[in-house]
Amino acid sequence: MAVVVLLPGMSLASETAAAGQQVDFTSSGVGLFAIAIFLLAYLLVMAEEFTHLRKSKPVILAAGIIWGAIAWVAAQHGLSTEAEHAVRHNLLEYAELMLFLLVAMTYINAMDERRIFEALRAWLVASGFGFRSLFWITGVLAFFISPIADNLTTALLMCAVVMAVGGDNSRFVSISCINIVVAANAGGAFSPFGDITTLMVWQKGMVAFRDFFALFLPSAVNFLVPAAIMHFAIPNLKPDASGERVLMQRGGKRIIALFLLTIFTAVSFHNFLHMPPVIGMLTGLAYLQFFGFYLKKTALKDLHGRPDNAEHDDDLGSPVPFDVFKPVARAEWDTLLFFYGVVLCVGGLGFLGYLSLASELMYDQWGATNANIAVGVLSAIVDNIPVMFAVLTMNPDMSVGQWLLVTLTAGVGGSLLSIGSAAGVALMGQARGKYTFFGHLKWTPVIALGYGASIYVHMLVNAAYFSS
Repeated sequence: MAVVVLLPGMSLASETAAAGQQVDFTSSGVGLFAIAIFLLAYLLVMAEEFTHLRKSKPVILAAGIIWGAIAWVAAQHGLSTEAEHAVRHNLLEYAELMLFLLVAMTYINAMDERRIFEALRAWLVASGFGFRSLFWITGVLAFFISPIADNLTTALLMCAVVMAVGGDNSRFVSISCINIVVAANAGGAFSPFGDITTLMVWQKGMVAFRDFFALFLPSAVNFLVPAAIMHFAIPNLKPDASGERVLMQRGGKRIIALFLLTIFTAVSFHNFLHMPPVIGMLTGLAYLQFFGFYLKKTALKDLHGRPDNAEHDDDLGSPVPFDVFKPVARAEWDTLLFFYGVVLCVGGLGFLGYLSLASELMYDQWGATNANIAVGVLSAIVDNIPVMFAVLTMNPDMSVGQWLLVTLTAGVGGSLLSIGSAAGVALMGQARGKYTFFGHLKWTPVIALGYGASIYVHMLVNAAYFSS
């Protein structure tokens, strides 16, 4: 069946290659076949909540089928070299981003293993703050933690606080979860490390490291506008304080310092040595490995060096020494493999000519501003990773201001729907029954108000970037 579908593409490829022009499969059988496979795979990704089929599985299969179809047609008409070069280029882009993310995830998992996030959660739960205070505290912390940690981890941490304090108060839990999703996505938009999409833009060299921070004010507006409105819907109650207490395990604070040093190393490699940032990140992984070796050799200090305020040995957790490969194994491999499938699928569609077609429609006919705003709205329905990778592959001729705009919209546009970001999907599972799709949808107009306000503020305060 697949052979029959691909036949129209063979004659088109032959004629185009003979004419010495760039191959265009957009109206051919192989192109339509690839589009159908990608759409089918993405429908399965969007249905993950109901099917419980991990999102990486359909896109990896789709990537193999799409490139297999491309390779089969290319081999018939002497285009194998072009196809091979295209897929190797996509693999190189994926490898750089995957290794970068793997190091970042390893550090986050190491902090979690040392109970840094658990200690923060316990302190907030035991603080005795009222619902409205916790609404703002969890939102502000989500906004400022997500630029360093990823927005998914940040959202899960803050949701755990809300769930522990809110208990059976569904109204508080639901609105607070919406606020956390908006804050985490907004905070990730102004940092190269805050989201996969910002990392992609930085590593591609479209925006300099320091220029991302020009999005701080627009991102803050994106968070603050809906938060200020939702504040009045939070019950003005004060729950009972908890007596829970958690101490960090030995080495936790030093791992935080090593993570910051790793980020500095990655930025230095990119800015001063003109090397890919992933080289600096992998160098930073060595910092953690050597520190893990130190913790292993001095593990007895976990027993003999416990602080005076640790009433029981359990307060410091297990004295088993730190093993760096455990945090590596706990990385979000489903996300990393999903990213592989997306990069290869979108790369295949680009090779077939669809991204050039989309770029001509969006950026030449609609204009860059309208196209970039539409990218944000689209990312509320489709994951922002393939959307941003598609834009980067199109590589439209835009000013730095427009690249900052698409970075902002792709980062915060996912907040419009609960399924629009990894943070929203994860919190629907964590706060099942309290934070729902329709509960989030009720506040979408308010979130959209913040989305529009953030775009206006960006174009107002960062006007200089649009002329560069």
